[in-house]
Amino acid sequence: RDFCLSRGLGDVYKRQGEKISFNSQPEQHPTHTTMDLIRIGRTFLNEYKKNTPKKLKLIDIYLTYIVLTGVIQFLYCAIVGTFPFNSFLSGFISTIGSFILAVSLRMQVNPENTWKNIIPERAFSDFLLSNLVFHLVVISFMG
Repeated sequence: RDFCLSRGLGDVYKRQGEKISFNSQPEQHPTHTTMDLIRIGRTFLNEYKKNTPKKLKLIDIYLTYIVLTGVIQFLYCAIVGTFPFNSFLSGFISTIGSFILAVSLRMQVNPENTWKNIIPERAFSDFLLSNLVFHLVVISFMG
């Protein structure tokens, strides 16, 4: 204290006890944010259960399976290694391609979307045919 006062830094010394806040917004408690996120999640799930047709829910389950498969493949690669690199790459590309094709199917089957001259049966047959061709390419890449 004496050092600060003798050097003309008395104001600095006095301000050390004060808390300076650079945040103009009041602090929010983490519980409020967490509760808001939980409420938003519950609202989303309730609306999803109430308004989504069963066909789309089935496709969403398939999409979730594909994502989990890709995550497991990536974690396996990170932990064990990529010795047969073509195998890992073809498997991971297979999950990405399958996800894209399934999202395309979901968009075409969704009754809220308007697609000209595409009935759900045609969309599903396009999905199967494109999956067949895609996986033949993936298998040929694997070697």
